[in-house]
Amino acid sequence: MEKLLGGTPTEIPQVYKERSPVFKADKIKTPLLILQGSVDAVVPPGQAEDIVKTIREKEGRVEYVLFEGEGHGFRKSENMKAALEKELAFYEDVFGLKKAA
Repeated sequence: MEKLLGGTPTEIPQVYKERSPVFKADKIKTPLLILQGSVDAVVPPGQAEDIVKTIREKEGRVEYVLFEGEGHGFRKSENMKAALEKELAFYEDVFGLKKAA
């Protein structure tokens, strides 16, 4: 494993914990859309689902979409399109925008 943050999670666990959104999800107040790949090795689905659970427990607004067979960054054109459409719909709803005709 590369030493991304000055060391591995085993060597410097406090740095990883301080920088991980998983441990800060209870502070999220802004509406959040999570678009997740089912085989993401960088941010495993379980971590995203933990964030979703925490936000929902705090009665925050979060939407979660899992894309089967995708990793960290989508590769399938149909999933890229669906993700962009979901993102646009999310913004339209959150900001109260009307869809263009």
